Amino acid sequence: MICHGSSDRQVAAIADAVEERLEKVLGIRPRHVEGRRLAEWVLLDYLDFVVHVFLDERRRFYGLERLWGDAPRVDLEALPAATPPATPVRTVKRLRAGRRRPSAAR
Repeated sequence: MICHGSSDRQVAAIADAVEERLEKVLGIRPRHVEGRRLAEWVLLDYLDFVVHVFLDERRRFYGLERLWGDAPRVDLEALPAATPPATPVRTVKRLRAGRRRPSAAR
């Protein structure tokens, strides 16, 4: 997902709101977060998907949409309200936590 705010405070607030909502509704937390301190480009990595929250001018500069130009666009306002998953989230979390990333240092 790619979105933007018009100030660094708004970027931080959007990133915080996304993180809080996904944890509340789906019980998931990002595996990694980048850029929160400057809040010009905050990246929330959920492994299965990534959320990019840009400062408006940074979004235009980097133009990630050009990289994903052939990807379908989804109007989030047209989607029905999110409902909690039928599968218990704790089970999903345990399965994900059990996965290990390959390491070249072994």
